[in-house]
Amino acid sequence: MLTGSIINALAILAGSMAGMLLTWLAKHFSALLPTGSARLGERLQTIIMQGVALCVMYLGISGSLKGQNSLITILSMVAGAVIGELLDLDKRMRALGDWVQKKTERLALGSGGASISEGFVTASLLFCVGAMAIVGALQDGLTGDHSTLFAKSLLDGISSIVFGASLGLGVCFSAVAVLLYQGAIAILASFLAPFLGDAVIAEMTCVGSLLIVALSLNMLGLTKIKVMNLVPAIFLPILLCMIM
Repeated sequence: MLTGSIINALAILAGSMAGMLLTWLAKHFSALLPTGSARLGERLQTIIMQGVALCVMYLGISGSLKGQNSLITILSMVAGAVIGELLDLDKRMRALGDWVQKKTERLALGSGGASISEGFVTASLLFCVGAMAIVGALQDGLTGDHSTLFAKSLLDGISSIVFGASLGLGVCFSAVAVLLYQGAIAILASFLAPFLGDAVIAEMTCVGSLLIVALSLNMLGLTKIKVMNLVPAIFLPILLCMIM
């Protein structure tokens, strides 16, 4: 049941550690590199991150088209935003990231430009919020099909290399968040199976994919949407599909 989530977490952990290692090598052996290579590395990092953000946007847009009832999507987003804002999930998650940073500040191995909290929150949102995380975990829990999470693991592993190089140690801790989040969905899915039909999954996919689009816009620096405060919207179609 948890095979896909475990593989996903390991892929993120391996990718983020590889990214931090590349940053460490570049820092300590920069004298051996050609003049201007450091600047080139920064430019490559920027353009790769932008490319990843566009891929994330593509996943979000394609997933959002799977919704079958726009009214459920709208109600889920509005109600979810209210719930998330009242609970201020974004603030709570950042507080968790700050706590992790205080406990591990001596272990920071990243580029130095980003805090552990920033790396943890950014990577956790990217890897946890979205269609592939929810649908993959549901498939894992309901049918034992790991294919979606295996595909997600490949994408997350590549992304975590870039995140690890730019955001540091916090990205490693996001692997724990992924394991707990997707694992919890997979376990709950086995108990909620009678309520999670194709229509529910389609609407959850649509709402989650819209949050992926919002996250990609944040990654591109175009917006500063508190995506975490919208996360409750992902689960509201379970209720709305029962009463509509």
